[in-house]
Amino acid sequence: MAEDQKPKQGQINIELDAEVAQGIYSNLAIINHSQSEFVVDFVSIMPGVPKSKVKSRIVLTPQHAKRFLKALHDNVARFESAHGEIKDYKQPPIPINFGPTGEA
Repeated sequence: MAEDQKPKQGQINIELDAEVAQGIYSNLAIINHSQSEFVVDFVSIMPGVPKSKVKSRIVLTPQHAKRFLKALHDNVARFESAHGEIKDYKQPPIPINFGPTGEA
């Protein structure tokens, strides 16, 4: 790494490989928590398909979950400021039992 490319004090060098950069589509998030962690399962449900799998699971400490909530809130506010309000359409109940109750 060249001298001018080294991270400065307090900065983190984060790499993003090609496979992860593709992303994973999700239209459902199931959130559960314990005293020590939040678990967010991302699922992609397709119409007419009675079964789906968790595509990705993220485990966060309570402190990181709260920071993530604030960061997501701030980003949604900036998005809506630039593009208008995001409409929240009521979804029909999902006819599939995914196990423990969660919120999306």
